[in-house]
Amino acid sequence: MMDLASLLVPADAQGAVPLVPVTAAGLDEWLKAQGERTRTAVAAQAFTAAADSIAIIPGDGPADWFAAVGVAPGPLGPWALAAAAAKLPAGRYLLQGELGQAGLGWCLAQHRFTRYRRAKPEGPRVLATTSLSAMSGAVAEAQAVALVRDLVDTPASDLGPAELAQAVIDVVRPFGADVRVVAGEALLAQNFPAIHAVGRAAAAQPRLIEAEWGDPAHPRLAIIGKGITFDSGGLNIKPGSGMALMKKDMGGAAHALALARLVMAANLPVRLHLIIPAAENAISGNALRPGDVIATRAGKTVEITNTDAEGRLVLCDAIALAAEHNPVLMIDFATLTGAARVALGPQLPALFANDDALASEVLAAGMAVGDPAWRLPLWAPYHDMLKSSVADMVNSAEGAFAGAITAALYLEKFVAQGTPWLHFDTFAWNAAPRPGRPKGGEALGLRATWAMLRSRFG
Repeated sequence: MMDLASLLVPADAQGAVPLVPVTAAGLDEWLKAQGERTRTAVAAQAFTAAADSIAIIPGDGPADWFAAVGVAPGPLGPWALAAAAAKLPAGRYLLQGELGQAGLGWCLAQHRFTRYRRAKPEGPRVLATTSLSAMSGAVAEAQAVALVRDLVDTPASDLGPAELAQAVIDVVRPFGADVRVVAGEALLAQNFPAIHAVGRAAAAQPRLIEAEWGDPAHPRLAIIGKGITFDSGGLNIKPGSGMALMKKDMGGAAHALALARLVMAANLPVRLHLIIPAAENAISGNALRPGDVIATRAGKTVEITNTDAEGRLVLCDAIALAAEHNPVLMIDFATLTGAARVALGPQLPALFANDDALASEVLAAGMAVGDPAWRLPLWAPYHDMLKSSVADMVNSAEGAFAGAITAALYLEKFVAQGTPWLHFDTFAWNAAPRPGRPKGGEALGLRATWAMLRSRFG
């Protein structure tokens, strides 16, 4: 696997090929300052400086050349150089101008998930830059996104609840975090009944994975991620097409772990509380049934109207645990509903928040770093859709209306009053490739949240 930290280095012109960003609007002016050889090469390659396009400009000798890269106007965005990093020959390049946010895409365009296939040997494209302050942040974020991608791309055969727990341990222990894992029947003894109910039918025992890090005197930050390592739908079984991507149903856990890693690596002055409920939603003789009524950690009872609405069940126990410690901020990530994808498509995670200022802050941060989200309302009248005649609530509202909203409202019932809370209903997947973003697992909402946390606590 490529060492992402080695792909961005301090500028040293020796032996480096110049990399020149050019905008479509500025192309003519730039060409006026170039020699005839450059103008001829640009014309021969029909280079218009469209975003993601590249022109190779020859010089006097075989090693004397440079590359022009089409970019959008303004400071370089996170994906501005991603196409160049994928297309250019292996070697060392010297960026002309400020790096901006483009280090992220330069690194991620070269990240490959190679666990199950032999990668074609290729050397790295190393970018030298004078923007030293932008380098470390770009590498840290690229490593976090790569972590999400690798976890989501790993199939359930190799990433069940036990392996997910080990992944958490491997990430957080080097930072000195304390880890607790509660598994199987111990979940009932320690009052995590909803997590147990969802995962009890699987051969792999369900788990509550918990990590704490940082000075206890610092503000407590709770980060929670849905860790359903495979979702068959349970007895409300999905069709085959609906199961095709369900290895990614632990995408929320991957986001939560990656965000926790960013917090710890930056030594953010918080008391971090990472909680990942992990289970496989499987089918066997003791599987959760429609019509069952289950207990939750918070003491609320839930009538099961759909076993395929299991993510909110494991999350409600995790949220209740976090609430017991009075965090100043609670954030959860989950691949929760198909309704969010119907509303917003695969590229925009749905954001829910019980605090308008907090929502505005994270939305603005997302736009600033090129990681947008879209806020949907916690529409209070829809609480009626979660009423049950035999329990405190149902886990899934009847009918096809407002599925993402009612799921978020279900979770909100377990958030302590007065606790600021963000909920991301994210797809965690690229449905089609784009520069720096191959088809497969993806972090959506991660960098927006990290930018907000840096602003709040950094």
